[in-house]
Amino acid sequence: MPSARLSLPPHESMDYMCFRALCCKGSPPPRPEYDIVCIGLTGSGKTTLLSQLCSESQDNIVPTTGFSIKVVPFQSAILNVKELGGAANIRKYWSRYYQGSQGVIFVLDSASSEEDLETARNELHSALQHPQLCTLPFLVLANHQDKPAARSLQERHKFRSTLQDQCTRG
Repeated sequence: MPSARLSLPPHESMDYMCFRALCCKGSPPPRPEYDIVCIGLTGSGKTTLLSQLCSESQDNIVPTTGFSIKVVPFQSAILNVKELGGAANIRKYWSRYYQGSQGVIFVLDSASSEEDLETARNELHSALQHPQLCTLPFLVLANHQDKPAARSLQERHKFRSTLQDQCTRG
């Protein structure tokens, strides 16, 4: 009596099935990683923002002295964010941490005093002019919109226009 052989169509041969199992079941490609620098004056909310993005507790947040690095995972990318302290004695060292950055987040306290707003404008202008940052994408985040003293939309537009004028003058 002849033995019965299982005959698979060519597209379902054992070799093909092994090839598909090995090639099609691999892990997805790694998400791209971007190095971002996060700057702003003390109290602007940099640490709170990053803690929230990382789903960390926002209890007991203290101002950053020096710098802190947070890994912020998103579905399509990973941001390695270097947060720099915003105190006056630390801001003069910001530029030492710019190298290798691929983007900038500038956090602005939209409820700050006029004096602090002017200081923030000057610091942002300096960052925009810095050779290691001037070609990078910038996000200026107007934080603390929930506070009663927060700037209106018109005031924020005025801030942006003034900054653009400063940048075009150099």
